[in-house]
Amino acid sequence: MSETIVLKKGLNIPISGVAEKRLSKTVNSDIVAVQPANFKALLPRLLVKEGDSVLAGSPVLQDKKNPDIIISSPVSGVVKEIVRGEKRKLLAVLIQRDVEQKSVDFGVKKVEALSADEIKAAILGSGLWPFLVQRPYGIIANPQAEPKAIFVSAIATAPLAADPDFAFATEVNAIQTGISAVAKLSKGGVHLSLDACVKNSPLERLNGVTKHYFKGKYPKGCLGVQISHISPIRKDEIVWTITLQGLAAIGKLFSKGVCDMSRKVAVSGPMAIEPSYISCVPGTAISSLKPFYGSNAEEIRFVSGDVMCGKNVGEQGYLGFADNTITLIKEGTEKELLGWARPFRFKQFSSDHTYFNWCLGWLTPKRTFDMDTNLHGGPRAFVMSDGYYAHYLPMDIYPLYLVKACLAGNIEKMEQFGIYEVLPEDLAVCEFADPSKNNIQDIIAQGIDLMLKEMA
Repeated sequence: MSETIVLKKGLNIPISGVAEKRLSKTVNSDIVAVQPANFKALLPRLLVKEGDSVLAGSPVLQDKKNPDIIISSPVSGVVKEIVRGEKRKLLAVLIQRDVEQKSVDFGVKKVEALSADEIKAAILGSGLWPFLVQRPYGIIANPQAEPKAIFVSAIATAPLAADPDFAFATEVNAIQTGISAVAKLSKGGVHLSLDACVKNSPLERLNGVTKHYFKGKYPKGCLGVQISHISPIRKDEIVWTITLQGLAAIGKLFSKGVCDMSRKVAVSGPMAIEPSYISCVPGTAISSLKPFYGSNAEEIRFVSGDVMCGKNVGEQGYLGFADNTITLIKEGTEKELLGWARPFRFKQFSSDHTYFNWCLGWLTPKRTFDMDTNLHGGPRAFVMSDGYYAHYLPMDIYPLYLVKACLAGNIEKMEQFGIYEVLPEDLAVCEFADPSKNNIQDIIAQGIDLMLKEMA
C-alpha cells in the first residue's frame, strides 16, 4: 500500500497569473539554442561548426570528462552561430530551424527485451542522458555509477509552475515506457511522488514504480524534500532524479525511434497576457513569445522555470533544457515610502503576517497578489535563529547553519549540516521568507561548487 507523507512545514505563495489549462499555440522558434550552462559541471566539447546541418537528435556537444555524454539538437536545421563569451567560453550553439522537421532514426526498440547496458547505450547515443541528474550536487548522472534509486516528482507546488496532470495527460504511455527503461538502471527501482490532494490524476495509472503521496505546502514538490522523507542521501551514496518530460522523451525514443523533446510549457505570471500553455522544445527563443507580453519588455523579468528557482534569461534568452514553465514578472524598480515601517500594505503578501492585510486573508484565502521583484529591503547580517528557516523547510537539516558553512567554505560543517541532501532549489522557500534578504540559493550553489572542486 502506498504511503502518505504529511509535511507540516512550508509556505504557499499566492502569485497571480496562473496559466489557464488550455494549449493556446505551438511555438516554432526560428532560432533554437543549445546552452552548456543548462548542464551543471559539463565541460563542453563542440562537435559542430557554423553552417553544419543537424537533425533532431544529432550530437552538438560532448562532455570532455566523460565522452559518452553528449548533448543533442532538439530540432533539425543549420548551425547559424557559435556564441562565445569571455575567454572564448562557449555560451550557446544557435540553430536555424528547418520548416520541415527531421529526426535521426534511432530505431524502435522493445524495452522488455533490452538489458540495462543496452538501454543505457541507447539513451546516451540519443543525447537524452542529461535528463538524468545525480544527487548530491545536481550534476549529469555518471553512466558508470549505479544509484541506490531513481526519483521522479509528479507534484508542482511552486508558484505558477506547470500543472503535471494537464502538461502530461497525453504523454502517460510515453512516460510509462520511460519508467520501464530507466527502472533497469537501478536495483532500487523508480520512486514516484504524487500529490495526495489531487484526485483522479492520469499519472496515478503509472506502474512499475513505488508510489509516495505527499500532503502539505510548497516546497513539497521539490525532489530534495521528497527524497529526504523517502530515503535520505548519506555520504558516499548517490541517487538519480529525472523529470516527467525526460521520461516522456526517453519513452518516445524507444517506442517511436526518434529524439522528441517537445513539451507543453506554461507561460504564466502577473505580466503575462492571457497566461496559458504552449507546445515547444527546449532552447526556444523567449522573443518568440511576444504575444504573451506585448511591447513593455523593459518592465518584465523573463524567467525560464518557476519564479522561485528559475533563471532570469531576459527577452533575448532561451527556454532551459529541463524547464516547462516561463514566468513573466514585473521588474520592481519603485522606491517604497517609509519602507519597513509601513504596515498597511493591502496589495502585498507577507509570509510572517507582518502586514495588516494578513487579517483579511482569513476571509479571502484564494486571493492572489501581483508580485514583482522588489526585495522590500536590502541585504543585512543573519540575525534570526535557525528555527526561522526551519519553520518553512520540511527537511531534517539545519538550513541556517548550512548556509553559514557554505559562506565560510567549511567542508566539514557543510557535510555535517546537510549539503549532500540539498540543491539550491530546495531552499528557495527560505530565500523568499528571509528577512535578511540574502541570496540563499546562490550561497548553496557556491557551496556545491566548492564540494565538486575539493571532493573530485
